[in-house]
Amino acid sequence: MRGLFSYAQRNPSLGWGLGILLALLLFSTVGQVFINKDDAYALATIPDLPPTLDREALDKVGEVETLKAKLDQLRLALRPVFGTDSQGKGLLASLVLGTGMTLQIGAIAGAIGLGLGTVLGFVSGYYGGSVFDNIVTSVVDVVLTMPAFLILILMASSLADPNEMEVLEMGLIVSATAWAFPTRAIRSQVMSMRERPFVMMAKLSGMGGPEIILKELMPNLLPYLVMSMAQSVYGGVMGSLGLQALGIGDRRQPFLGMTIYWLNYYAAFLRGMWWWILEPVGVIILLLTSLTLISFGLDEVANPRVRRRV
Repeated sequence: MRGLFSYAQRNPSLGWGLGILLALLLFSTVGQVFINKDDAYALATIPDLPPTLDREALDKVGEVETLKAKLDQLRLALRPVFGTDSQGKGLLASLVLGTGMTLQIGAIAGAIGLGLGTVLGFVSGYYGGSVFDNIVTSVVDVVLTMPAFLILILMASSLADPNEMEVLEMGLIVSATAWAFPTRAIRSQVMSMRERPFVMMAKLSGMGGPEIILKELMPNLLPYLVMSMAQSVYGGVMGSLGLQALGIGDRRQPFLGMTIYWLNYYAAFLRGMWWWILEPVGVIILLLTSLTLISFGLDEVANPRVRRRV
């Protein structure tokens, strides 16, 4: 931990990115202790309330005796602290649950996209010029020339009921195009590494292609893969936010993108409901900023040319 803290001081992008992401993770996990999850759904409370604190309920926290009663009273006091929307949802509860859901979608899409891209990139790059490599590169070229977001919209809209998509389904949809860019990038890295002396020595020692990929090439590209994971999660989050902002997904769930959809649907800008706009947008900005900073910070680990000296 001391070494990690010391390195974060020398790499402020990584330090700030991890710090913001950790704060959001605590907000979406520990925050659930201080909310009533039912408040994140429609008709839970009075609609269109600006942010306030129920001081009367807060004063009663000290009057109750049991810990459960104190916690229930505290939840009641914090209920309107972020205000409510036009559907009667408490925005504090919506943001706590929605941040976690959006992160889950990004993680699912990023893991699937990078995982598939890693397998295809390593195999295609190591066996460059083979029939398999020609097929993979051709498919990647076609996918990358097509507008990815349009593909996601068409795929999501063609489902039996796109308005019922929850976290897993949304993550799978967003991952449909997330593998193409990692495949091309990893393939180019592997093709440059396969001609290096340590790979030649591995071949002379009798190691087969799959063994060389797993034991020689993959460990050398591990820092790059970690950096690519941050970028893939960023892409997954952006894809889910875009779809949900268009109303594609389970509209009953408090996704961050769905919160944007509803504030636009109820014309929050025209009605001057600033809290309904600033709060979800602020969380989205923090989330995307943290992933961007982590990606910049990990680029230093993956690229020795930009690595800072002590």
